[in-house]
Amino acid sequence: MSTPPPATLRGFLDAHFASPDDLAAAPALAQLLRRECAELDASLRRIEAQLRAAAASWLARSAGGRSDLRRIRFRSTGGAVDAEDDDGAETVRKLGLPALVREIQRIHTIRLYAEATLQLEALVGNLEDVAFSIVRQASKLNLSSILRKSNEAELKHAKLLTAVNAVRDIERELVRVSTSRPKWTSLIMAVDSRVEKTLAILRPQALTDYRALLAALGWPPSLSSPDTENDNYSQIPNPLVLMNEENKEKYSQSFLALCALQHVQANREVRQCQAAAATPALADSKHFDKTACLDNGLWAIDELVHPVASRMEYHFAKWSEQPEFIFTLVYKITKDFMDGVDDILQPLIDHARLAGLSAKESWVTGMVKMLVGYLERQIFPALATSNQDQTTAAKPEVESSWMHFNDLMISFDKRMQLLADSGIQKIASLSEGLSRSLSVFSIYNEHPDWLQIWASVELSSAQDKLKSEMEDETSWSCSDSQHDQLGHMENSIKFLLSTREDYKAPPVSEFVVKTALSMSERGRALPNRGMQIHYNRSSSVKFLNDFFLVLRDRCEALQLSNTALEDQSLSKASCAINAARYCENVLREWDEDTTFLDMGPQGSLFTDEISFLVKLGTNYLEQILSAILLEFEDLSWEYVQNIGSWSGQTAVDDQILDEENAGVSLGFIACLDVLTDRTTKLKQYLNSKDFLDLWRSIAEGLDYFIYSSIRWGELNFSDTGVIQLRVDTKALLHIFRPFCSRPEAFLPFLSESLRLLTMKESDAHYLLEMLTDDTRSNNCLKHQGLHHVNAGQAAKILRSRKFGG
Repeated sequence: MSTPPPATLRGFLDAHFASPDDLAAAPALAQLLRRECAELDASLRRIEAQLRAAAASWLARSAGGRSDLRRIRFRSTGGAVDAEDDDGAETVRKLGLPALVREIQRIHTIRLYAEATLQLEALVGNLEDVAFSIVRQASKLNLSSILRKSNEAELKHAKLLTAVNAVRDIERELVRVSTSRPKWTSLIMAVDSRVEKTLAILRPQALTDYRALLAALGWPPSLSSPDTENDNYSQIPNPLVLMNEENKEKYSQSFLALCALQHVQANREVRQCQAAAATPALADSKHFDKTACLDNGLWAIDELVHPVASRMEYHFAKWSEQPEFIFTLVYKITKDFMDGVDDILQPLIDHARLAGLSAKESWVTGMVKMLVGYLERQIFPALATSNQDQTTAAKPEVESSWMHFNDLMISFDKRMQLLADSGIQKIASLSEGLSRSLSVFSIYNEHPDWLQIWASVELSSAQDKLKSEMEDETSWSCSDSQHDQLGHMENSIKFLLSTREDYKAPPVSEFVVKTALSMSERGRALPNRGMQIHYNRSSSVKFLNDFFLVLRDRCEALQLSNTALEDQSLSKASCAINAARYCENVLREWDEDTTFLDMGPQGSLFTDEISFLVKLGTNYLEQILSAILLEFEDLSWEYVQNIGSWSGQTAVDDQILDEENAGVSLGFIACLDVLTDRTTKLKQYLNSKDFLDLWRSIAEGLDYFIYSSIRWGELNFSDTGVIQLRVDTKALLHIFRPFCSRPEAFLPFLSESLRLLTMKESDAHYLLEMLTDDTRSNNCLKHQGLHHVNAGQAAKILRSRKFGG
């Protein structure tokens, strides 16, 4: 009794001789088989020859090594050796054992290399054979036979899985080789090249079979209905949900096979990227910048999208002037099929062990990529052309189109993200990476010129709004009647500033901040940091810089250092300074926000802008300070020249001086009146922090000016002169007393000079003697509570005192 043929042979015969009519093709099939056998025999002979050559080489080197070791052993045991052995032993002694060890290691490495080469050759050969068989069998399938039971279809499916397993085995071996022998890059690259060529044949064939199955299942569904004439689309039936069990099984097998093929391809790309990063020899290869293909969606789901897209684009063409309908239709189709995609495909994805992949997200990603492709071909080129060709009259319309379109994209992105995330618990740290492939704004990634146009349009629109805002003078007003009247004293001690009202900044500064923030928030829709940085620097940052230059120009136009101070000049300068401080504070807060982190070279997007504002505020505060001090100097020049020359008699020695009937010097009254007016107005106009620094600087400047203008050592201060100086100094201190309980601390030279001048005669003489002793002078001054005047200055002041007159 004859043995039945194996199952594989029966399957082969069934596949090629399904009917009597197929017998006519038997001669051609026999010729094909003979040719394949001949090629396989030739390949086997080549491998055998390579193996023999490698084995012979290894045996020769191994024999030489054994001979050398034998000589060494004989020499060490005193055995007799012939002359030839003596020569060999001498050679061993000269070369040394390290060289021998290196040679043995080299031989071992060659053996391992040969074994790895043979192993990979066998694996790649099996893969190529299966791929050739699949391609040869593809021509025999037709659409009508896809859904009916067919051994040929099942055999082809089995071959595809065999090919996938072969690729997986090759990858496993390549990982082992690259880990243990990282220098064998030539071998790895040679294998990768052959596998890549084979996969370039397998993938199109697998996709073609998958598309044919989808078509047989009735995919894509028709988007046409009686309501489409009115652009109304009712619920569309999903063929995936309507499949019977047999068809569902066929579809599941095809889906899983395609996922398996994509998975091994993704693993290959990950390995190649890792190797390229670690190996300089691969750094310039085509795989270096390649991203694992699973990041951009599943092939099987993308193939569901493509035929739907071709039907949707028919409707898109009707809405070139109404793009909102395009986004609405894409959203509706995505949502209508969402439940079916999730119910049917998510279990298959889980079965394929594609960890972290969501059917919903892949479906949404595929639809978004489809829309991006259409916008890239049909919509954005026209928008870009219209922007380049626009006239002045058409500029508002073109900019409005860009703004409207990007508004639609932002809204669409948010709705699609909600669809993708529905029912999924996302990890916050991964949200940016997940949303990258879902964003319709990825269109700007390949077209930075379009991104620049969008940023320019946003900037132009914001500048037009700012221009009209600045033309209204009330936008520059810093006055706040409620703060001025009800909270005047309370605000003088408020230094924790946050709002525009706290900073007394003009309304236009808040408008600028809100406009810039709105522009930045729109840019957050961009899918990566690089694009967001480019957009912000070209829009919101430039918009802020333009406004900051306006602030500087307004201050420069006042020419504070060249003209007499007026209330209007102080008001305008203070408003500009307040606006700069408010904007500086806002930018510092933004820099601490995670949204703007790592957007600049030092981690800050606004480093230059903050520095500009700090310098602007400081410069014009210094100009105000300088103008006030120069004004005081002009008004007090005659008074200062006469200090110490007052005449008159007062009480006798050791009697307390009476100051109640003494008035402020006539020449000093005008100076004090102007100074009071300036400080009062500055307190009203300027923010509390800057006013605090400014009045203290004014006090210190006046202190040094008056003190250094007195000709100490040349004048003789009588009792009357001392009283008058005390009265005038108290009047000066009275101006600053509303801002501080001890203003004397900010006029230290005048205060210490008066302390020295009002000493009793005996104390003054004793202190003067002590100051002549260099070793004790400093301690003596500190003991008297004098920390600003030095010993020489104190001596001059004491010598200027005239007692008894």
